[in-house]
Amino acid sequence: MPAGVPVATVSIAGARNAGLLAVRILASGTDTLAASLRADLVDFAQELNDAAARKGANLRQKVSEVFADGNGILRGSR
Repeated sequence: MPAGVPVATVSIAGARNAGLLAVRILASGTDTLAASLRADLVDFAQELNDAAARKGANLRQKVSEVFADGNGILRGSR
């Protein structure tokens, strides 16, 4: 695209990201809809953060269960 023409791309089958991009664009306005969308984006970001934290905690728990004594040796592999 020539200079001055903004372009945004998302992957094929990236409908979720395309929708989020559209919401971010709409949320950049100054009207009440934009303000509402910004608040919704903040809530959505917090939900993503919470989900990632839960997944990380679950993974750390599984790793601690797999490794017997914390030295990197798998339980039962001796």
